[in-house]
Amino acid sequence: MKNLIAIALMSATVACSTALSAAEQPRPLNFVVILADDLGAAELACYGNREHRTPHLDRLAQEGMRFRTCYATPICSPSRVMLMTGRYGFRTGWYNFTGRPGSPTYKNSDYDLGTAELTFADVLKTAGYATALSGKWQLTGKVPTLIHDCGFDEYMMWAYKHNLPEGVVHTGAWEDAKSQKTERYWHPSIVSNGKYRPTTENDYGPDLFNDYLIDFIRRNKQRPFLAYYPMCLTHRPWRPTPDLEHKGRKTEGGLKHNVEYMDHLVGRLVQAIDDEGLRENTVIFFMGDNGTQGAGKGAVTEMGARVPLIVRCPGAVLDGVVSDELVDLTDVFPTLIDFAHATLPTDRDIDGVSLVPTLRGENGTHRDWIFSYLHNRRILRDQRWLLEGDGRFYD
Repeated sequence: MKNLIAIALMSATVACSTALSAAEQPRPLNFVVILADDLGAAELACYGNREHRTPHLDRLAQEGMRFRTCYATPICSPSRVMLMTGRYGFRTGWYNFTGRPGSPTYKNSDYDLGTAELTFADVLKTAGYATALSGKWQLTGKVPTLIHDCGFDEYMMWAYKHNLPEGVVHTGAWEDAKSQKTERYWHPSIVSNGKYRPTTENDYGPDLFNDYLIDFIRRNKQRPFLAYYPMCLTHRPWRPTPDLEHKGRKTEGGLKHNVEYMDHLVGRLVQAIDDEGLRENTVIFFMGDNGTQGAGKGAVTEMGARVPLIVRCPGAVLDGVVSDELVDLTDVFPTLIDFAHATLPTDRDIDGVSLVPTLRGENGTHRDWIFSYLHNRRILRDQRWLLEGDGRFYD
């Protein structure tokens, strides 16, 4: 009997100890990855711009780490693939915009990104994360599975005409009626989880995408999540935005107002994260996909490739730091996987390098060089030298 009691007590002790250990286990970090469209680093006040007011991103930089030199590619499609896969174009085939020479879709209309590549959403979903995308896709695939196939449980996207479900006619506005390019801003074309979502002339697309992601975060706050937010702003046309100082009115538009409204939406999303008690458990990444239209975009130069990068997570990322480490968008994939304590794929080469040691303030150099490209031209730099696509070499 004594032996039975001893065994029972030991079992109870082990059970209590196991339960306590489980309770003490830190919850996995959440991730919010924000990708602004056509936003070079020089457009933000925290990067030296004296015209644009970007208080929310300035504060995000003060509360986290801001990188002076981060490279995307000079145009959006290869940057988005680079970001999601952690791989350069010589591995994925994505050197150029969708459908142009230098992209896998140029001569292969059946190319499917979801089959060809593994995304950060694929890996995190396998690790137990809820995953969502809201905003601009502009890559391959067919409705309704195009984004699901890349690892996202749910999505809301600005939909081109060819992204609409079969038989659906867009009832909203057109950005370019001649080319049948649907509107992304006022009265936008939206598909959510494979279904067309009608909008009105008072609906502003960037607000709808922001609302969707905030709702996703609130619905999934009890479990780890990945929220990928490829924004429509600040891509041309620089339409009038809602007027932040006069409710119900619109601004006159232009780059300045579009940058400032983009900053407002980032601030709204960050505030929602903080209000839900997720501030210290959510790593927020903010970056651009290429240089600004008319000020670098499409040019195989540092102005074309250099974008902002800000990372915030109190306790996991040092605050108030401006880093001179060289970074490019391939580094986001392994950083997410590292923070999540997940496993990098072993069946393919990952070009990115985890930023976790740098974000924690550990000694050592993050990278010796960074790399960018567009079609048949390249950009390469280290801390001293810069080689641009036209052959110019700078010290």
